[in-house]
Amino acid sequence: MHEITTPRLRLRLMSEEFLAACLRRDYERAERLIGLKLDPEWFREENLIALRLGDLRADPAYAPWGLRAIGLLETGVMIGHIGFHTRPCPDYLRPFAPDGIEFGYTVFTAHRRCGYALEAAKGLIGWAAREHGLKSFVVSIAPDNLASTALAAKLGFEKVGEHLDEVDGLELVYVLEGEALARIVDEA
Repeated sequence: MHEITTPRLRLRLMSEEFLAACLRRDYERAERLIGLKLDPEWFREENLIALRLGDLRADPAYAPWGLRAIGLLETGVMIGHIGFHTRPCPDYLRPFAPDGIEFGYTVFTAHRRCGYALEAAKGLIGWAAREHGLKSFVVSIAPDNLASTALAAKLGFEKVGEHLDEVDGLELVYVLEGEALARIVDEA
């Protein structure tokens, strides 16, 4: 199942079948497929679910890099999601990190401010660096998203530029590599 575990979390890949069940709002089947109790907030993310389902259908090699549920080990509840936007080294990252990969994350409202995003990000980065030799990670953050900006700083990301996203508007681009990345890999 390509699960990544951290001290408190399991990061479970979302399959095509799971994402399709979510779009159909087949909650029971979706929970059986992912093996976690789904938070209702997840089902408000139809655009993301459809986008990632389309990515998996268009490129089966994307599967190990896809969206993952963030589940609590102790309770088996899905508290958010994290995942890479593409496979490694996409063309659009060339100006910022030619050998990089971009990821994003969301922790659902009831579970914020518990350090879960930090733990999940370290787990995902550590896995990609150790298992696949990646040396450069990217996050794009809206300028007013202070929580994500603080998280990026805590992880050691450095601002390298900005771009205008068609959907999200202005985003600041941050890259993690070198010694800051090595510290995360050692901790993860």
